[in-house]
Amino acid sequence: MKANHPPSLFGAFDRHNFGDLLFPHLLAALLPGQAFGFAGLAARDLRAVGGHRVKPLTALAPLLIHAGGELLTCSAWQAAVMLLEPAAAADAIARYGDDPSAAAAWAARQLGTSRGMPYVVGRDALAAGGKLVFNAVGGVEWDFLAAAQRAEVKAALGQADWLSVRDHVTQAALRAEGIDAPLCPDPAVMVVDCFGELIRRRRQQGAAMAIQDAFPHGYLACQFSADFADDASLDALAHGLSRAAAATGLGLVLFRAGAAPWHDDPALYENLQRRLPPGTARLFPSLHLWDICALIAASRGVVSSSLHGRIVALAYGLPRVSLMPPQQGRRPDKRAAFAETWEPDAIPRSVAPAQVEPALRQALAVPADVLRENAASLRARYLHSQAQWAGLLGHESGRSAGLAQ
Repeated sequence: MKANHPPSLFGAFDRHNFGDLLFPHLLAALLPGQAFGFAGLAARDLRAVGGHRVKPLTALAPLLIHAGGELLTCSAWQAAVMLLEPAAAADAIARYGDDPSAAAAWAARQLGTSRGMPYVVGRDALAAGGKLVFNAVGGVEWDFLAAAQRAEVKAALGQADWLSVRDHVTQAALRAEGIDAPLCPDPAVMVVDCFGELIRRRRQQGAAMAIQDAFPHGYLACQFSADFADDASLDALAHGLSRAAAATGLGLVLFRAGAAPWHDDPALYENLQRRLPPGTARLFPSLHLWDICALIAASRGVVSSSLHGRIVALAYGLPRVSLMPPQQGRRPDKRAAFAETWEPDAIPRSVAPAQVEPALRQALAVPADVLRENAASLRARYLHSQAQWAGLLGHESGRSAGLAQ
C-alpha cells in the first residue's frame, strides 16, 4: 500500500440526495486539519450541485469513516438502481425487479462487488492497523433483511473501532443481535455551526432570494418523494397544505431533496401545484445543496418526507412535520424513529398526508425556545459522541463554529 492514501469518508454521496450530499461536508468540517478522500460505490462528480467528486472505494485506507445515513439496510439492488439515471433505473426495475436472484447478480455486475450490503464495509477495506468508524448510522428496517444480509452487516460492525447509531429502533435491533451501539444524533444537527455563514450568504442570492421576494410574509418549505404519486395522496396533500396556507398567510414552496431514482419526481410537484389555489405555491428550481439549505433556513417551517429536510429544520429551530409514505404500512419509519429518539413530544412525528394540516398547526404552536433548546441539546450530544472516536483516532473533537464557511 502506498503511504499517501488519505483517510476515507465513505457513504452514499455518489448520488443526489440531500442528506448524503451534506455528510462529507460536515465530517470534513468537524475533523479539521485532515485531508479526506470521498468514497462511494461509483465514480461521480456532484460538485455542480454542491457535492463532491466521489471515487469508488478501492485503495486500502488508514482510516475509514462511514459518514452517516441509513447504510445498514441498503441492499446491493437498491444501491445499484439509485446510482442509475431515471430511464435506466426504470428499465432495470422492469427487467429484474420481480426476480431477486437475477437482481442480485445484476447488482453485483453493476457495482463491481459481491457484497450484498455494499455501503457497509469491514476491515478488508483498511490498511494494516487502520481504524474503522460507523458514525451515527441508521438501519430501522433491520428486521426485514434476509439472514445473509444481517450476517454480513454484523460481521463488519463487529470489526469496528467505533459504532454509533442515530435512533432507538436501530439501537434495539442491534442489541437483539448482541451488538451494543450508543446513540448519536445525525451529523446534520451540526449544519448551522459548520456552515451557517455560507448558508446565510446563499439566502441573499439566486433562487433562495427570489423565493423570499415572492413570499414577503413567509413560506413553508414543502417536499415529498415519488412514494406520494397516487391521486389520493396528492389530493390529501393539496387539501391540507392549502388549508394551512389560508390559515397562516404563508406561501408554499415545493422543493426537491433528491434527484436519484426513488426520490423526488418533478412531475408530481407540478401535479400538486395544479391542485393548489392559484398563487399559493411556487416550485423551487434549484437542486444545489446550499440553495436547499438556504431555502429551509429562510422558511417558517418544513413539511417533508426527507429525513434531512426535517433535521436541517431542527438545526435552525424551525417547526417541522414529516410525511409518512402511504406504502409504509407496519414497516418502521426512519423519520418517526429519529423524532421519537431526539425531539420533544410536542413536535409532530411522521404523519399521513391526510393529517398534514393539524400536524402543521401543532408544529407551528410549539414555543420557539423549545425548538432552540432542542437544537442546542442535540449539537452538544453529537459533539460528545464525536469526541470519543475522534480522540481514538488522534483528533481533537473538531468542534469549531464557523468552520468551512
